[in-house]
Amino acid sequence: MEELDVNVSSSEGFGVAGKIVLLSFVSAVILMAILGNLLVMVAVCRDRQLRKIKTNYFIVSLAFADLLVSVLVMPFGAIELVQDNWIYGEMFCLVRTSLDVLLTTASILHLCCISLDRYYAICCQPLVYRNKMTPLRIAVMLGGCWVIPTFISFLPIMQGWNSIGIIDLIQQRQFNKASNSTYCIFMVNKPYAITCSVVAFYIPFLLMVLAYHRIYVTARAHARQIQLLQRAGNPAEPRQHPQEPRQHPQEPRQHPQEPRQHPPDQHSTHRMKTETKAAKTLCIIMGCFCLCWAPFFVTNIVDPFINYTVPGKLWTAFLWLGYINSGLNPFLYAFLNKAFRRAFLIILCCGDERYRRPSILGQTVPCSTTTINGSTHVLRYKVLHNGHHQEHEKLPIHTDPESQESCF
Repeated sequence: MEELDVNVSSSEGFGVAGKIVLLSFVSAVILMAILGNLLVMVAVCRDRQLRKIKTNYFIVSLAFADLLVSVLVMPFGAIELVQDNWIYGEMFCLVRTSLDVLLTTASILHLCCISLDRYYAICCQPLVYRNKMTPLRIAVMLGGCWVIPTFISFLPIMQGWNSIGIIDLIQQRQFNKASNSTYCIFMVNKPYAITCSVVAFYIPFLLMVLAYHRIYVTARAHARQIQLLQRAGNPAEPRQHPQEPRQHPQEPRQHPQEPRQHPPDQHSTHRMKTETKAAKTLCIIMGCFCLCWAPFFVTNIVDPFINYTVPGKLWTAFLWLGYINSGLNPFLYAFLNKAFRRAFLIILCCGDERYRRPSILGQTVPCSTTTINGSTHVLRYKVLHNGHHQEHEKLPIHTDPESQESCF
């Protein structure tokens, strides 16, 4: 999102050392965003198993939006920031600003769709996810992520709706006669500021908070159900060894209703670790999103109501903090996933066979899944020949796409 008040004059400019540090920082952000998002897209294109997971369609589209931000938006902002001058003309300023609003809003809407996709898979209909999340529904959601931002970017900006009532102020800040510098100024009136912020941030933010909250609550409930099934699957009495003497009939027997003390097993330990990891992961996702975009959009609404007095450097800092989110998204939504990490290692190590997915053989067993941020945990039933459940296990599936598809 283009800064709404870039009142950066030569008196506010950076020194030589400051420009070097600034150039190094923005270059690192741009490079991280380009390489990370490219790696995500190449991994999905090359890995057939990753293409089978429907959530990855949103991740690839998100990576494409963030890649365009890092290629079409960030470099021109970095040049203007370092040179303290806009040299590409007024029309390209409008185009670049429109692309800025379009692509950053599309990126945020993709994050919202990913959270809604996971909420729908886990909290509503986890066992029929494949039938409910149809290709048409996915296409409609992806289309909305790209079409909706056009109504707050190219359409109003090219028509000048954002500058109604503040044209004189914009022209005053566009030129600096003292330094003979020109700036790409994008300021907005109150109606546009409210509309743009609500559509691009506040509605997606609210949906993400509700979705991830319900995902975590449901995941904890599933884990508790799995633990109850584990306890129910344990036999009431340990099977007696043939060589051990039978219990004397006169000896007191344990009351059948007396609860047995089961020592903590590896499944309980794994369950607790899974819950802890899920909580940390969801907190990291929401924390990074809020940290990167909340300062900008809060200032975006406040600034028109305080007569555009927010300093230019503060706008620049908040803007690039939002840009950083485009570089963090590949790490938050792909690098934390074991299947993606395996695909990345294959790409970076030139197809090393050590990192290829081993073939999965054996009989398919009934299962139900609980997915937490891309990590699937399966409640798998092992059935005896007489039809009774012998044991119930919560087995971690290390993000294997075939396992995910067979169990959804």
